[in-house]
Amino acid sequence: MPELDFDRLRSWIQDVATSHGFGVGRLNYLFCDDPYILETNRKFLNHDYFTDIITFDYTRRDRIGGDMVISLDTVASNAEEVGDTYHRELLRVIIHGVLHLCGINDKGPGEREIMEANENAALALLDL
Repeated sequence: MPELDFDRLRSWIQDVATSHGFGVGRLNYLFCDDPYILETNRKFLNHDYFTDIITFDYTRRDRIGGDMVISLDTVASNAEEVGDTYHRELLRVIIHGVLHLCGINDKGPGEREIMEANENAALALLDL
């Protein structure tokens, strides 16, 4: 687990949510390993595969809220696969969950590209 500047993360998440018309309520992050996220995926979503993040959405009206389970193992393997740093990939996954809470999906036709564009715009705000 890399060091994270939580004050900066809170501000960044707030800025991203605001840019999508939302305030920020309670967000909980659980960082785990691959076996844990696989079990969570099976138990709650009936999916039998590894993933980097599972987002449980508790958003109400214009205030996002939710629980996000992030596999640090998958974040590391994804970073290696795409040739990015572990830290940047972790930030991408963190904001990916926030973007889901803001109503952006990534499963339908053309949605993945929209999600990636929003992730890139959000990461640009951090000036890494």
